[in-house]
Amino acid sequence: QVQLVESGGGLVQAGGSLRLSCAASGRPFSTLNMNWFRQAPGKEREFVAAISWSGGSTNYANSVKDRFTISRDNAKNTVYLQMNSLKPDDTAVYYCNYARFWAHYSKPDSSWGSGTQVTVSS
Repeated sequence: QVQLVESGGGLVQAGGSLRLSCAASGRPFSTLNMNWFRQAPGKEREFVAAISWSGGSTNYANSVKDRFTISRDNAKNTVYLQMNSLKPDDTAVYYCNYARFWAHYSKPDSSWGSGTQVTVSS
């Protein structure tokens, strides 16, 4: 089982930036395809971004493409989500997870951590 701890959320004005971090343990991090999801109040959890185990491939939801960047540091067992040009619609709890197979990059394969709250004010 993979343990996931998200951090870096906060309150930011529209147009601002935040960088989220997710520390993973329990399996060799460099073998894990990592992904980010978010859940806004009253809505289902949705896929945001994914990065392959090597960092060579990434994918994004259309709603965040060109604004968010996913990256990883395998030496630190950490995946990041750099969020720029934030909008009030980005307000949600953000969660990281992993995908066992890259072909299923938008599907989570682990239990969820506690997430980190991102609030964007207008």
